[in-house]
Amino acid sequence: MNATHESVRAQILAVLTAWGSPKHNAEVTAEVMVETDLMGVDSHGISMLMSYEEMLKLGQLRIAGEPRVIRDFAATALVDGAGGLGHPAAVMAMKLAVEKARTFGVGTVGVVNSHHFGAAGFYSRIASKAGLLGLVTSSARGILMVPTRASVPVLGTNPISFAAPAGPDHEAVVLDMATTTVAGNKVKVYHLNDKPIPEGWVQDEAGQPVTDSHVAMDYVFKRREGGITPVGGPETLGGHKGYGLALMAHILGGTLVGASFSPIRNLTQKKDEPNNIGHFMLAVDPRAFRDMEEYTADLDAVIDVLHGTEATDPAKPVLLPGEPEKFSRDKRLKDGIPIPASLETLIQGIAERAGVAYVLQGA
Repeated sequence: MNATHESVRAQILAVLTAWGSPKHNAEVTAEVMVETDLMGVDSHGISMLMSYEEMLKLGQLRIAGEPRVIRDFAATALVDGAGGLGHPAAVMAMKLAVEKARTFGVGTVGVVNSHHFGAAGFYSRIASKAGLLGLVTSSARGILMVPTRASVPVLGTNPISFAAPAGPDHEAVVLDMATTTVAGNKVKVYHLNDKPIPEGWVQDEAGQPVTDSHVAMDYVFKRREGGITPVGGPETLGGHKGYGLALMAHILGGTLVGASFSPIRNLTQKKDEPNNIGHFMLAVDPRAFRDMEEYTADLDAVIDVLHGTEATDPAKPVLLPGEPEKFSRDKRLKDGIPIPASLETLIQGIAERAGVAYVLQGA
């Protein structure tokens, strides 16, 4: 089915509040998750409810936790996520970074003691919508990336997002990427849709590509739960550059803010202890460097050159980062958010266990 975005939001909100999330936090989380689904990032939207329910059952997720600022120094601050879902803490952090950037030209806010926060691009867009540049990184719970010359994975798919506002006639440039070839949760989307995954995403013990999404789920997610001992061989994960970017993302979103490093945490973590994921938010006001009109004029010129570049296929013009998500959002606002039958069944089960109505409606 294609569900209306309003019903997807209502379903998420009902489940989160039934689990014990304060309504204001649940509303923020639901907004982030729905926007993520609208933009076509199905791996990080309503399909994450299964993972969140599992963390809640284990006692890892402190669903009632209230994020709060615990350090505040002029242009910088640190937010304690209180062991809850990362969405409310990350929104608080980027909005605070924007406030600080308006005063000091730059604002940097970290988040510690958090969990999964969805798609990083949502938070960089908070900055670009305010007329600022935004940079977001995060540490991760999963262990999926193999370091250069290593035979086992150590790092996660630590995401990076960057957003830059343009002039009134252009959309912001928004990069939102995993530092691996693909985010692990993308495999889940293909699994839910019973589709084969592209060759090159996952490899088996012998280094051969795995294209069966159901088999790939075992490699990716059983490994995630098993610490640094791989269930299968290393994925093809972006090579040396991806490894370096993942390490950078962890240093900023993990080490700098005091969050955990999964291979170390997994040695002592009890099942009911939070994962202590960290995030890093940076906002920069272009006016600290030049007049805003000059900046936007130059960026608009860059965008125009890129759009005007000759395409290999005239029917498929050159795109900028962020445009595929915009096209998806426009389409899904009209046609609804795709909910495969398997996911629909899983959501029905989650709603029943939470004691709330199943409210997804077709567009």
